[in-house]
Amino acid sequence: MALRITVIGTGYLGATHAAAMAELGFEVLGLDVVPEKIELLQAGRVPMYEPGLEEILQKHVAGIEGSTGRLRFTTSWEEVGAFGDVHFVCVNTPQKHGEYACDMSYVDSAFASLAPHLTRPALVVGKSTVPVGSAARLAKLLAGLAPAGADAELAWNPEFLREGFAVKDTLHPDRIVVGVESERAEKLLREVYAVPVAEGSPFVVTDFPTAELVKTSANSFLATKISFINAMAEVCEAADGDVVKLAEAIGYDERIGSKFLRAGIGFGGGCLPKDIRAFMARAGELGADQALTFLREVDSINMRRRGHMVELAREAVGGSSFLGTRVAVLGATFKPDSDDVRDSPALNVAGQIHLQGGQVTVFDPKGMENARRLFPTLGYADTALDAVRGADVVLHLTEWREFRELDPEALGEVAAHRILLDGRNALDSAVWRAAGWTYRAMGRPTA
Repeated sequence: MALRITVIGTGYLGATHAAAMAELGFEVLGLDVVPEKIELLQAGRVPMYEPGLEEILQKHVAGIEGSTGRLRFTTSWEEVGAFGDVHFVCVNTPQKHGEYACDMSYVDSAFASLAPHLTRPALVVGKSTVPVGSAARLAKLLAGLAPAGADAELAWNPEFLREGFAVKDTLHPDRIVVGVESERAEKLLREVYAVPVAEGSPFVVTDFPTAELVKTSANSFLATKISFINAMAEVCEAADGDVVKLAEAIGYDERIGSKFLRAGIGFGGGCLPKDIRAFMARAGELGADQALTFLREVDSINMRRRGHMVELAREAVGGSSFLGTRVAVLGATFKPDSDDVRDSPALNVAGQIHLQGGQVTVFDPKGMENARRLFPTLGYADTALDAVRGADVVLHLTEWREFRELDPEALGEVAAHRILLDGRNALDSAVWRAAGWTYRAMGRPTA
């Protein structure tokens, strides 16, 4: 009999995973405790912007004309327990308020709610990013609370989704990591991921702690690489160097590589910042805090970039104050191809300038609604052209493709002053300068 899969938590990770499992041919039941979210998903709609996700949902959600009917959603733990052979836990693990540590309350609650309904052999698979040591604790909790006892097993299978590429990353992962304690758990997960493994995705089998460490280690490495090039941008500012040319030159070294070497206002979002902080906190609890002290500097460099962009903007409008100046901000999301504004460097910069007296107008292709909710006091425009109208300085802070395709001449006709600050080093400086703009990018004081 074919495996039946449940997905607990239908946020960004869970909704994507549920749709992808249906695409791989499984019968899938998704659960969430928020009824409004379930109603939305059951109608084939998603509560966030993720390219390709809504199309794949509508292809499989039961009740939609022409769908396979393989995917359903519920709020019932009892239904989930009765339905599933493999249960994926995909709930959020945010940063604790006022601390670096990770908030495990949603994960703990999911396990406590699911376990009493596991009356037959089942595999519960954690996908959430958790502090190392959590899986061992949750395995004991599961065995103690589940009527099936030891037949309710745990595995840990970290996610490596990139927002904007989540569907592709789930269906065609660059690696699948599974932390297991039995051959049965490994066999079940090989069955779940048979299609991507057959396509060539590496399948890495580890113990629990290693599986938990893979995600935080990967994110820490990426954060370090981004902060490294941003540190070099600071040196280039002081030495009149060009960080873009520097990044190009070192990127040709195959030991280094060119990815994640674009200097700018730094990283944000719901993963990298909170994951490296939680990693530091957990290392401290384990007595290994010295191993990760470098991550404090990684975090510090990253946050400093936002302040530096504010200073560049202040210099651009006269050097003393933002009072009486109009500032256009292109970008609100933390990255392109997403509507996610969590810990967005772009919005942070916009907010700082606003607090210092600037009249800020923001435009973003997908993040306007979320940005308005988070920063209701900022100004918002319906188009990039409207945002730039009357602006004394324009800040490019999220590298959307459509911003690279803007017409500098058309924008110049409505701007008060043709001054552009490129916070992502992503625009063609020659094109903007040819249209009469003063172009300034981070880490390139003379370029």
